[in-house]
Amino acid sequence: MDENTKILVVDDDEAVRDLVERCLVDSGFEVIKVDRGKGVPEIVKEQNIDLVVLDLILPDIDGLSLTRKLKEHCDVGVVILSGRGETTEKVIGLEIGADDYLAKPFEPRELLARLRSVLRRIEPKARKTVAEFSGLEFEGWKLNTSAQKLESPEGEPVEISSGEFMLLQVLVEHPNRVLSREQLLEFTHRNYTPAFDRSVDVQIMRLRKKIEENPQAPLLIKTVRNAGYIFTPKVRQL
Repeated sequence: MDENTKILVVDDDEAVRDLVERCLVDSGFEVIKVDRGKGVPEIVKEQNIDLVVLDLILPDIDGLSLTRKLKEHCDVGVVILSGRGETTEKVIGLEIGADDYLAKPFEPRELLARLRSVLRRIEPKARKTVAEFSGLEFEGWKLNTSAQKLESPEGEPVEISSGEFMLLQVLVEHPNRVLSREQLLEFTHRNYTPAFDRSVDVQIMRLRKKIEENPQAPLLIKTVRNAGYIFTPKVRQL
């Protein structure tokens, strides 16, 4: 995984940039560092970046706004690394598509473990081929698990964040089984915290808006009171 994997570190604190760089370079990653957010989407595309480690507090742009822009316009993983530890900001970061969130100060080994976990989920773009396809189908919807794409029954691609995709994949792979929030977090390789717990509810709401005919009266992803969620459709392998 590490060889040829490019990670962009965006932080205005030189000491943090250097610490993250040492940690990643020692583990075999290629690292590019910048001290501001301006031009980051262009760097991601030009340098074929696989993952961005992003501070929320930057001198020229709000980190949450940059995260949203990256997830909307770039095929890249985003891990927020910030001195802000408020639950609200963690939830917002995850809602807009960040793949993980780690507060400063951090343990380098934990950072490395989290980054590797995200990279395993998103898979470096260089290893993806057009020929690869494996997936699942439910109610006419197609979930391409190799390319992390969702296709509607009409054959239209549906925009979906990596976090939403992982959550949907877990649900689809465990049909007719009640899954608690803690189990969903475990299956998606995220540590259980109140922030992540609430992010599950937010992502479920977003998924319902995308795949349910009536999100207010869901038939595919149902809530089981005081227990969690259950995915009800029949699922077949593609």
